[in-house]
Amino acid sequence: MPTRTYRQLVLRERPTAGITPDTFAEQSAPVPALAEGEALVEVVWLGIDATQRTWLNPDATYTAPVGIGDVMRGSGVGRVVASRNQTLPEGQWVYGDLGWREYVVARGGGLFGVNPVPDGIDPRHMLTVFGVSGLTAFVGMSRVLDVAAGDTVLVTGAAGSVGSLAGQMARLPGARVIGTAGSAEKVAWVMDVAKFDACVDYRTDNVPDALRDFAPDGLTAVFDNVGGVLLENALDQLALHARIALCGSISSGYTAAGYGAGPANYMQLAFRRARMEGFIFLDHQPDFPEALARIAGWVAAGDLHWAEDVIDGLTNAPTALQRLFDGANLGKQLVRVNPGRG
Repeated sequence: MPTRTYRQLVLRERPTAGITPDTFAEQSAPVPALAEGEALVEVVWLGIDATQRTWLNPDATYTAPVGIGDVMRGSGVGRVVASRNQTLPEGQWVYGDLGWREYVVARGGGLFGVNPVPDGIDPRHMLTVFGVSGLTAFVGMSRVLDVAAGDTVLVTGAAGSVGSLAGQMARLPGARVIGTAGSAEKVAWVMDVAKFDACVDYRTDNVPDALRDFAPDGLTAVFDNVGGVLLENALDQLALHARIALCGSISSGYTAAGYGAGPANYMQLAFRRARMEGFIFLDHQPDFPEALARIAGWVAAGDLHWAEDVIDGLTNAPTALQRLFDGANLGKQLVRVNPGRG
């Protein structure tokens, strides 16, 4: 059984730029008694996503911000350690929006609830290939871009948790894929493990030249996680009737000052008769069963690979989130809440 109290991280103040030691505060909370239908979950792994930074700003985006004094929201997986819910017995692994804390009471399932991890799946993979990252990659490539054989695709942020999977999903039907990444190590991983056709180090290489060499007839599809200059580079190399999926703009830092300026060369969309569309994977819930079935098949066949970047300790979750904006992570950023118990 758990101890009488547990730790949780609450939002202390809204950051104006990067996350600092003053952004969050650690609190102790009593372990609650369970009502009928509830289960107590020990949080073992947290998934860290760039979008969480937007929740620290005062204005809503696609969801409401985290309130001052509230536990930081976030996806996680954990084990049921006490239960008055027959569908969540003790020992069951679960996933959902568990938050930055050691324990949470599960009261129901569904998209925003707590659900059992399917048999045969490593629980933490519900935070990567079978979670937000995999679903976002699938929706962007198959529903927004409808990538097929013959496409020439650019994926920015190709060493990230979403971009790496998106590029691999584009290659499966026969598209040619080039990625961008921010270090020699990341470029090597994208090429050697994720098996992109090409990858550019945007910090040291000439990206416009690389795109022209890779796609002399233009890019037919772009999956953009970065925004900024890299998006402008992509717009300058579009093929006629190209499609662009806007997944993120991490280069902006997602601060309260905004989420990036519009591309100065946006008229390339008109000149090339192209379509640029933003999307949120949550809008495609009816597609989730098909998406997860296809992802499971690809994983079983060894067609998808992903990296995990693990930080130990609940208190290091803020550092883990900032790492995404510093370019320090390779693949999915995870936090092991209590090392030795994951």
